[in-house]
Amino acid sequence: MEPPPMDPEVATSRSRIAILGAGSVGSAIALCLILNPVASEVLLVDPNTAQRDAQVKDLEDATTYHGAVGGGGVRIRAGTHKEAGQCDIVVISAGAKQRHGETRTALLGRNLAILKSATNDMKPFSKHTVILLVANPVDILTYFCQKFSGLPQQQVIGSGTFLDTARLRGILAEKVGVDASSVDAYVLGEHGESQMWVKVAWSCVTVGAMPLDRCLPPGTDIDRKAIALETKDKAAKIIEAKGATAYGIGALSAAICKSILFDQRIVRPISHWIEDLGCCLSLPVILGRKGIVRSLSMPLNKEERDLLVKSADALKELIAEAQDSQQ
Repeated sequence: MEPPPMDPEVATSRSRIAILGAGSVGSAIALCLILNPVASEVLLVDPNTAQRDAQVKDLEDATTYHGAVGGGGVRIRAGTHKEAGQCDIVVISAGAKQRHGETRTALLGRNLAILKSATNDMKPFSKHTVILLVANPVDILTYFCQKFSGLPQQQVIGSGTFLDTARLRGILAEKVGVDASSVDAYVLGEHGESQMWVKVAWSCVTVGAMPLDRCLPPGTDIDRKAIALETKDKAAKIIEAKGATAYGIGALSAAICKSILFDQRIVRPISHWIEDLGCCLSLPVILGRKGIVRSLSMPLNKEERDLLVKSADALKELIAEAQDSQQ
């Protein structure tokens, strides 16, 4: 029998989260962890100490009126890689940006070098540490981080298609005319700019436990291809207009941390090792204090299953290229 979820006050009173990377994404995650208190202490870790320390000073001002569950306040401070390796959760948002004309394989090589160095610097890890990869390409980095860290596979996960799924649910909610919390829909497989399509599990979409088609307002049609494209292109449009996305992934990363630390057993589409596909990609899982409690098998139709396999095959090709480049 599985143990009951952990009491929030107990979880928060003795928990620490480290964030590797003090850029726009890392600082957004830190802010969300402060405003919706999850841990008693948040550590920012970054080799750019000037930027790290400036972010810490700025974030300190946000802690004044946002105490942790159980009181005592949320402490934000600069930390080291060694300290991070002893935290309950390590969120890795650090990664190189793509240079003009740079191939994705070359970018992956640079990000793998950053990941390997950071992971080695954090060793030895606490046996309870859960690593959450947010940097891209998240599925491939999750795979390699499992290798680099030596932690159990269920304790090294990626944000995966959780953000894609949130975008999809928001779009569908607007079409149907309901709150997004009433929509149960998932984007599966690979997350990243390389996606040629968004792998929506349309056969499993429900609204208030009813099939999607039965919940549409009279005279309303759902253009599935258009919705999938809108979901896929949302990030690109944000990046084109403002240069980066940070708030969405910041909020959802904090939600993942909360699900883990409070042992909430919430179902999320998270990147993790899928044995029969031979790589890390996103399928719904139950999240608990040790990371992945278990993966859930969705009743996909043949077309959806075939797309998932294609996604896995593409990821395995990139993993092989990355391994060759490192030799």
